[in-house]
Amino acid sequence: MPTLAPATPTPTTPPTPLATPPATPHPRRFPALRHVGPNWYASVMGTAIVASAGAALPWHPSVAPVLRALCVTVWALSALMLLVVLAARAGHWIHHRDQARAHLLDPAVAPFYGCLAMALLAVGGATLTVGRHVIGESAAVAVDAVLFTAGTLVGLAAAVGVPYLMVVRHRVRSADASPVWLLPVVAPMVSAALGPALIPYLPVGQGREALLLACYAMFGLSLLATLTLLPLVFGRLVLFGPLPVALTPALFLVLGPLGQSTTAVGHLAEAARAALGAAPSLSALAAFAVLYGVPVLGFALLWLALAVAMVVRAVRRGMPFSMTWWAFTFPVGTCVTGAAGLARTTGLDALSWLAFGLFALLAAAWAVAWARTVHGVVSGALPAAPPAPRPVTARTR
Repeated sequence: MPTLAPATPTPTTPPTPLATPPATPHPRRFPALRHVGPNWYASVMGTAIVASAGAALPWHPSVAPVLRALCVTVWALSALMLLVVLAARAGHWIHHRDQARAHLLDPAVAPFYGCLAMALLAVGGATLTVGRHVIGESAAVAVDAVLFTAGTLVGLAAAVGVPYLMVVRHRVRSADASPVWLLPVVAPMVSAALGPALIPYLPVGQGREALLLACYAMFGLSLLATLTLLPLVFGRLVLFGPLPVALTPALFLVLGPLGQSTTAVGHLAEAARAALGAAPSLSALAAFAVLYGVPVLGFALLWLALAVAMVVRAVRRGMPFSMTWWAFTFPVGTCVTGAAGLARTTGLDALSWLAFGLFALLAAAWAVAWARTVHGVVSGALPAAPPAPRPVTARTR
């Protein structure tokens, strides 16, 4: 029987191509920007509020010039920080778009997009109250108007967009409830508190009244949204125990909507005179500022005591430094401006002393957070990917 020869490839049969090695991925540019998340705007907010809160206090005339110079310095620092963080975040979106999209889909990170709005608003407000002594009133009004408009639009988008993502894309449980969830819905409250400062610079008539009522609308929007989330936050603490040690400073975020809403009603009552003239409702708005602000500020002090106790507990368990420490700054600053506004409305010295005491706490917290952040950036420890907190499945002692 003849033996069949093995088949050989014909000229029309192409040879099997050799396997090519996988292409080496192109190294990402600016790797340090990969973990610059939206939470970095909290450092801008926490710095700007120091200047605004310091300017709101009734300092003695002998020390007022020195304090004004310090507030101007802190305001200038906050403006510089805003530019740096905006540039870093732009580089993050350009060179690390996959990580930026992952942040939007992460229920622990997406709420921090509200910090962008509050950073713009805080620096704009500080520019009008403090920066005008350096750049002039006209320039300060123009800067504040631009930042207020941009911050308000971003804040309203975050107040709608982040809850939408939480409902449609995020998968959260009751144990995941966190004070961080308040960040996107509190941004419109910051607009409500800082918008009244621009009312006197608008033409008399429809423009002033429209901005006043828009600020009241944002006050209501943020307040009602906060009231829906606060029970979830407190319920999570009661049912599942304390937050992970590294996240404990986030408890201070609850002070934000409390102090900011107290500030807002006071500023709105003061601005109503310029918007409404001699309308009969002026006295009612001033009364509302007191009737609302005093109970809410009282609850804020209760929560402050609870949060401080929880932080002391976390420190004893080795709470490390992280960017969450900036939660000690802006929320406390809103309580300073809220107490100072109530002091102006009521003439009560006790409220002024309360504002001074809270400002001392704010200044100390800001100095620690700012120094530790600078050290982290210089040493290379920041920015870095935050460690994933361990899930809390049982109450700890």
